[in-house]
Amino acid sequence: MRIGIWMIAAISLLLVIQGAADAETRVKEVEIQGNERIETDAIRQVIQTEAGDTYNKDRLSADLEAIYQMGYFDDVRVSVEKKEAGNIVIFTVEEKPTLRRIEFEGNLIFDDEEIEENVDISSGAILNIARIKSNISAIERFYKDKNYHNVKVDYEIKELDHNRADLKFIIEEGKKVRIKEIRLEGNQAYSDKELKKLIKTSEKGFFSWLTSSGDLDMQTLEQDVYRIESHYQNNGYAEARVAQPEVSYEGDWIYITIKIHEGPRFKVGELSFKGELLMSEDKLMEKISINERTYYSREALRNGVMTLSELYADRGYARADIRPQLNKHPDEHVMDIVFNIEKKQPIYFEKIVIEGNTKTRDKVIRRELQVHEQEKYSDSRLKRSIRNLHRLDYFKDVNVDTMQGSSENQMILNIDVTEKATGSFSLGAGYSSVENLYVTGSISERNLFGRGQKIELRGQMGSQSRQFRFLFTEPWLFDIPLSATIEAYNWDRDYDDYERDSKGGKLRFGYPLYDYTRGYLSYAYDISEIYNVSSDYTHLIDKGRYIESSVTASVVYDSRDSAITPTEGSRYKVSLEYAGLGGDIGFIKPKAELGKYFPLFWETVGFLHAEGGRVWDVGGKYLPDYEKFYLGGIDSLRGFDWRDVCVRDEDGKKVGGEKYVQFNAEFLFPLIKAAGLRGVLFYDTGNVYKRGKNIDLGDMRESVGYGIRWYSPLGPLRLERGYILDRKEGEDSGRWEFAIGGAF
Repeated sequence: MRIGIWMIAAISLLLVIQGAADAETRVKEVEIQGNERIETDAIRQVIQTEAGDTYNKDRLSADLEAIYQMGYFDDVRVSVEKKEAGNIVIFTVEEKPTLRRIEFEGNLIFDDEEIEENVDISSGAILNIARIKSNISAIERFYKDKNYHNVKVDYEIKELDHNRADLKFIIEEGKKVRIKEIRLEGNQAYSDKELKKLIKTSEKGFFSWLTSSGDLDMQTLEQDVYRIESHYQNNGYAEARVAQPEVSYEGDWIYITIKIHEGPRFKVGELSFKGELLMSEDKLMEKISINERTYYSREALRNGVMTLSELYADRGYARADIRPQLNKHPDEHVMDIVFNIEKKQPIYFEKIVIEGNTKTRDKVIRRELQVHEQEKYSDSRLKRSIRNLHRLDYFKDVNVDTMQGSSENQMILNIDVTEKATGSFSLGAGYSSVENLYVTGSISERNLFGRGQKIELRGQMGSQSRQFRFLFTEPWLFDIPLSATIEAYNWDRDYDDYERDSKGGKLRFGYPLYDYTRGYLSYAYDISEIYNVSSDYTHLIDKGRYIESSVTASVVYDSRDSAITPTEGSRYKVSLEYAGLGGDIGFIKPKAELGKYFPLFWETVGFLHAEGGRVWDVGGKYLPDYEKFYLGGIDSLRGFDWRDVCVRDEDGKKVGGEKYVQFNAEFLFPLIKAAGLRGVLFYDTGNVYKRGKNIDLGDMRESVGYGIRWYSPLGPLRLERGYILDRKEGEDSGRWEFAIGGAF
């Protein structure tokens, strides 16, 4: 009995001791103290210790570090209060001040807004010394990029109540540091003056305040090194190397040293081709622009590799490997070039995927493609396909991507288009040099129902004419590239000495003949009413009703990259019109027109245009004056009045000529590229001749001028001023002209 009592007492004592030990090793509560702005819950989220956990010093140390890493506190402490029911863990934090205001002092060259764009600290941010120093570096970098290399930036903190502070960046800008001297070392073949003309970095000049000469831009300087090296490499110095420039700052000046190793000058020796050749070496030689015995050119070599790559890609070998091998003969200063060619296996278009077209039908896009599924890859035909899609003018953008197909020799072509609005409605009024005041309205759709069909209804009423026109074009009649156009019009026009009211229509068919070339055949029927003939003009034209029935054959070559704003390409047209298939009027009228656009420099474009024609009556029928030729006005010879360049009869009256020639040259340059605004400088010359008189190029009328063009929603808007160079008695010196519509 006594043994049982002692056992119970011993067990009870053990339980009391165990309970006391558990209380010492258990966390009863976790408290956060000292925080004012930072939420308690936000702090609790980063710590691991919770009420009920076993007390663990290592875990508390990790929690302490986690709270500090939040970046909001200058100091974090942890303490433990031992209670009978367990330990109370207390995290005490001291918050960093917040920034009330950020100021800049000492900056005179750049205003606060410019500097603020280069810092990433703002009002309300936590005061962080490391971040402040990072922003000091950013401000100094901003100044140094502007060539203020002596800039010094410090900071000052003003502590405020409620744990806030003001931050002030104190800036000593210093003077602008410019390039005093560019030293070239090691150059023997070319003088300092010749090489400095190649680079954009320059020494400080007298007009540096205006031209920015002497400014240092490290990116430009690095490009200058490449320019110098390329100049050597493209002129025979295959081993030429240009070291990274050494830039030193001495007071208010910068000194740049560029060291050059020229090496010997090599001529091209033997050219040869090895590997898998698609044609004879002689024919391959004709494709590249490298000639034997001329000086080696890295650029010509690179172009040769690209030409051969495109040649192989055009025959299906899109992954052909063209590796040039240079075999130097230092004693002779000659370099043999061997093109090692591995054509690899041909690539086929497994699938052509078209995406992005929500309106335009797939077949409208596919019929413009020169590449097809299961055919060999062709680089030139793929480029032509993309150009065709751009020329449709249905899309803002056309993106092309290629992906691996189901096997190594299969390729998936992905064409992703971004459509744009193709319908337009306009109503407006304006003033032109021909019509004076006029009102105009039109409604058109260039991609009707997504089928690629065009429809247009246009009307215009002015002081000289009133016209209404309807036009519909089906570009692929019977699903073949046969275009068909139906046109109907009513045009009432004042020709100064008489008025003409014409009604009629036209049916035209077109079909592709060659690359970029289409042939057209059209039939036109016109009924014209001539009235209000002036008394001194009755011997040239009679009032009354005239019927004209004519057929026209023409061939048009058009390789322009855009029909609206071309920058390169050509447009040639030859036509022959025969009138006399019934009716009162009969004539033959051949005409030719040539135009070429070519890119120049700085996104400028050159344009050359020429045209000429003849007309004579046939079959004893009538050749009216309005079918003869006149020049003058914004669409022919600018600066001259409309139809002012013509033939004069015995009484000095204006009459149309049976022959004419016209030449135009333009220099187009961007003014506001995003708005489609361009400037133009032009030179025009031409003349009109009567039957029996030969065309005399020494008797041409001439004008020069300038203008602006805006490709507005109403169409191309032109405002141009022409000056007559060979002014005759009674003629004005020139004139302003304005029009909305197409140019040459």
